[in-house]
Amino acid sequence: MIILEGNIVSKGDKTIATDTKFNKDKDKTIMNEKIRSKEVRLIDNEGVNHGIVPTSKALEMADEAGLDLVLISPNQAPPVAKILDFGKYKYELAKKAKEAKKKQRVVEVKEVKVRYKIDVHDYEVRLKSVRKFIAQGNKVKIVVMLRGREMQHSNLAFDLANRFIADLAADNVQVEKKPQLEGRNVTLYLTGQQ
Repeated sequence: MIILEGNIVSKGDKTIATDTKFNKDKDKTIMNEKIRSKEVRLIDNEGVNHGIVPTSKALEMADEAGLDLVLISPNQAPPVAKILDFGKYKYELAKKAKEAKKKQRVVEVKEVKVRYKIDVHDYEVRLKSVRKFIAQGNKVKIVVMLRGREMQHSNLAFDLANRFIADLAADNVQVEKKPQLEGRNVTLYLTGQQ
């Protein structure tokens, strides 16, 4: 004998508390008998608009077709409902979401660290890597590190950051955030032009 009370299930002499977090449907689609409005704007499975129809009649039509009545747009007045195969509908929604996720690209912030006493060749290597990162569609954070007494010469770090901007002016590079002192570092943010 099973007695249900809220989230407590009683089986004879044993009482089991069920976790309601896992029992709830992740899908919040309102369909069939869960539709609470008196009337709906009905679209049948062939795409024909039947206008405003009582919900009970719409449920009968869905039952006759062997399909489900699903609220497509519940916030309308009256809500829009469609007769369709719910399993197929969920599959198509998941497929669209997966396709949209494929096309989505996450932009990363790549960081290039240098000291203001950088040598010519090292500077050219860093410049080359900045160009590569921007060509890949990423943002670049250039950090000119200062240590100890070098803080007194922060103007040299700003000069180096501005040198990066000048050397990258010919490329499709846009300064997102101008060079500024953050703690013991001078930072500069660059991005590709849209």
